Amino acid sequence: MKEKLTIVKVGGAVVEDEAQLSQLLKDFSAIEGNKVLIHGGGRRATQVAASLGIESKMVGGRRITDADMLSVVTMVYGGLVNKNLVARLQANGVNALGLTGADMDVIRSHKRPIKDGVDFGFVGDVDRADGEMLSRLIKAGITPVMAPLTHDGQGHILNTNADTIASETAKALAPYYDVTLIYSFEKKGVLRNPDDDDSVIPTITRADFKQYKADGTISGGMLPKIENALSAIDAGVSRVIITLATAIDGESGTKIF
Repeated sequence: MKEKLTIVKVGGAVVEDEAQLSQLLKDFSAIEGNKVLIHGGGRRATQVAASLGIESKMVGGRRITDADMLSVVTMVYGGLVNKNLVARLQANGVNALGLTGADMDVIRSHKRPIKDGVDFGFVGDVDRADGEMLSRLIKAGITPVMAPLTHDGQGHILNTNADTIASETAKALAPYYDVTLIYSFEKKGVLRNPDDDDSVIPTITRADFKQYKADGTISGGMLPKIENALSAIDAGVSRVIITLATAIDGESGTKIF
């Protein structure tokens, strides 16, 4: 029987909310056994970019990453956000290690090609994640804290969606562990009505998702999150849960099957 592993992805909005973040780090630290934390930080990157006079450009909720913005996200994701999380986890008794995909070559990607006239710049689409290398760290009692940055093997850092990092990491570790992937953010789960915080959809299958997507119940940034979740399930991840950042015990939220 495989050992259990819990992977928690925390969104940028939670990273910016001290009360939510403090509770999440406390709850994450209390999770028994093997675990991995994956974080975003887009709001902080937007703030830092603005302070430097660099305009943030988005298409479909995804950040255009030119050379100047790449410098910002590398500093913010790989430095400011990542190392603060590592330090706070250490204070909670978790032997955390901050990583980007370039560290130990754990996640390699390629630059996203221009599509439909949109050039996302230095944005990476994942080619592979090294589950064996990550499992070695975990077996040594280390908790990886992963920033949403990858590399192309040619010396270039690439900005990569944190939900995708979470999904690809979970998929890579599924052969080694019984993996639960938790997407934590500022809502109680996937909402049937965005204006009603209590309209949580308790379970979503691939067939459900197809219907919800077609009728507009699920749209925007939630679409790639659920696509990543379903991809993880297809690759052998045992459980995927989308829930409130202060409810990462897995008892509530939306469960993806």
